[in-house]
Amino acid sequence: MYLKNKIFSAFLILILGTQLTKAQTTTIRGFVYEKETGEPAIFVNVYLKGTTLGVNTDINGYYSIVKVPKGSYILTATGIGFDTITQEVIVAEEEIITRKLYLPKKAVTLQSVEISAEREAQKTEVKMSVATLTPKDIKQIPTIGADPDLVQYLQVLPGVVFSGDQGGQLYIRGGTPIQNKVLLDGMTIYNPFHSIGLFSVFDTDIMKNADIYTGGFGGQFGGRISSVMDITTRDGNKKRFAGKVSTGTFQSKVLLEGPLAKQKEDGGGSASFIVSLKNSYLNQSSKVIYKHVNEDGLPYSFNDVYAKVNLNGANGSKVNFFGFNFTDKVNYTNQAKLNWESTGFGSNFILVPGSSATLLDGNFAYSKYKITQVEGDEKPRTSLVNGFNMGLGWTYFIGKNDINYGFEISGFKTDYTFYNYVNTKISAVENTTELGVFFKYKFVVKKLVVDPSIRFQYYASLNEFSPEPRLGLKYNISDKIRLKAAGGLYAQNLLAAVSDRDVVNLFYGFLSDPDNLQEEFKNRGVDSRLQHAKHILAGVEYDVTKRITFNAEAYMKDFNQLINLNRDKIYPDDGVHRDEPDSIKKDFIIERGLAQGADFTLKYDYRRLYVWLVYSLGFSTRDNGNYEYYPHFDRRHNVNVVVTYKFGKKNDWEADMRWNYGSGFPFTQTQGYYPYLNFQSGGLQTNYTTSNGQIGIIYGDYNQKRLPDYHRLDFSVKKNFYVGKNSEIQVVASVVNAYDRENIFYFDRVRYRRINQLPILPSIGANMTF
Repeated sequence: MYLKNKIFSAFLILILGTQLTKAQTTTIRGFVYEKETGEPAIFVNVYLKGTTLGVNTDINGYYSIVKVPKGSYILTATGIGFDTITQEVIVAEEEIITRKLYLPKKAVTLQSVEISAEREAQKTEVKMSVATLTPKDIKQIPTIGADPDLVQYLQVLPGVVFSGDQGGQLYIRGGTPIQNKVLLDGMTIYNPFHSIGLFSVFDTDIMKNADIYTGGFGGQFGGRISSVMDITTRDGNKKRFAGKVSTGTFQSKVLLEGPLAKQKEDGGGSASFIVSLKNSYLNQSSKVIYKHVNEDGLPYSFNDVYAKVNLNGANGSKVNFFGFNFTDKVNYTNQAKLNWESTGFGSNFILVPGSSATLLDGNFAYSKYKITQVEGDEKPRTSLVNGFNMGLGWTYFIGKNDINYGFEISGFKTDYTFYNYVNTKISAVENTTELGVFFKYKFVVKKLVVDPSIRFQYYASLNEFSPEPRLGLKYNISDKIRLKAAGGLYAQNLLAAVSDRDVVNLFYGFLSDPDNLQEEFKNRGVDSRLQHAKHILAGVEYDVTKRITFNAEAYMKDFNQLINLNRDKIYPDDGVHRDEPDSIKKDFIIERGLAQGADFTLKYDYRRLYVWLVYSLGFSTRDNGNYEYYPHFDRRHNVNVVVTYKFGKKNDWEADMRWNYGSGFPFTQTQGYYPYLNFQSGGLQTNYTTSNGQIGIIYGDYNQKRLPDYHRLDFSVKKNFYVGKNSEIQVVASVVNAYDRENIFYFDRVRYRRINQLPILPSIGANMTF
């Protein structure tokens, strides 16, 4: 342990020491903003005209062109949907030159194909198993109600399995929801999806960018072993007061934004705000509109609030303050009640030092999530998780290469209680602290892009140290064909508390620091209380034409140690029961998992027509030491077809369609029932001939049968009305499950009653931006 601590300390000193590095040659850097709103212009091209020196802006609109020789240059910025702007820059000596650029929107949108900055970035970024989304992308999926939603787009991504329209969760390439890290402006979000699977907690209109890593992610992310969802929000309009109001059959929304101190192009700082409020009334409106569902309607309701204040300095440095409150309620009469609440607040900043080519960023955030579920007369299951995370990071640019390093400290508390099928109470309350340090160095050697990184994660409450090397590679065979690969080691402490006996899971709880863990797994000692995984991924990108792109990726995730709650526990782990096997006395058990498969995507994007085809083949298994089984989210085949078509003289009409097919999930059959007496009230004196017992269930072989296949068609039609320079009204008509497919949602074993997913749900809505 002493040696590990020495290595950890030396590494920390090394990477923090490098931030003192000064610029050795001239650097031209700064931020690019949208002239109309003052928002950062992301992923636009910034270059010195007539040279090969140039970069793309990042999600903050930041650019840095390094190693610029002495001379006079024309600094140029251009992006899709914007006019090109130029500015003269004179380099007389080795120095750091800062320039802000303001991109005006194009007056006329061209119908020809333009090469996007994202496609150009594919040649210098590994981009293995990552999808970069903007609100424009999300709006190409059928809009349910009056507004598009991130969750509807995520369900189309390759490798993503969605478990249902109601109470659904995302399973990404064999990983469970607890193994997916979700960040909103640096805050940890423990449940990003509402119980009705049409909506997430995120408002698409306040989003700036979302990076979805489905595997092989770099050392900047830690604490999860499957995937990462990193979402950033807009700063708010810095030029004028603006907003959006929308209403529909599912929900209503109000978004307001504007300047607190207006941005001026001739210099100075600025301040802005943005606030979003969403409210669902589906539990009430469905009783009137969707009488074919049942007399109780659709029992879902939620409220989401998010607010942010942005302060910008004269040189582009900025600090943000934000907070949120998300709530969700489900009430199936006489069957199940579920509600959860998520709250949080935080701050992040970007600092542009005047004398260094290094960019400094940091954050602090706190969030809390509590969920409770009651089924029939059973005792409730509850779960609470709350905690903080804070970090600092430095980025140093060297042409097309860059160095990124930093550290992160996080701590959280978990409090979980439930009763198993023999009415034994299982409760766990834990506090944990984690420290992570990472280092990344991406460099380009001719046609080869190499992106190595390493993360050192220390779990203080477990006294465990986890070194996690990772690597990404890309080789540009030609301008059209690129090979890529990635892999690495990953670990996490947080684990789930879900009942595997349920055909479909409604409740998702959280646990950590598994103390009472089985000591052996398959005749080998268990020397770690962490969950571990290895990722190996490989793929190819092929630009078939300027309008057609093809991407194929194969993956393997070896979850070489998973820790699950022992739902078969009968005896306490004490001296009296020392001879009983761990499988019936320990609180937690060890499992091993393997996920492997391949994903294929084909995109066509030209003028008015957009087509996206996705096929995923996946295999997921678990081994608990006694037998192998298929987890309940194992889906062999998954197909998505998305089509968007714009029409009308002004392209003011749009039709969107999405069809999804998924082969059936595994489940455990019910073989029979029996009267169960637990003898807890009267002990051995209980009169079993007259006492009324509970219903005991005899289960079949675990997850050896498959549910029926799932498929659903959604479509929407939109019409835009332009009523002023900054005002627009959009009317949306949509249909969920257009041909009324009966897909299973939930099965109550005791009452032997099946509840289906959403039936056919037509809706209409309208929104107005100003």
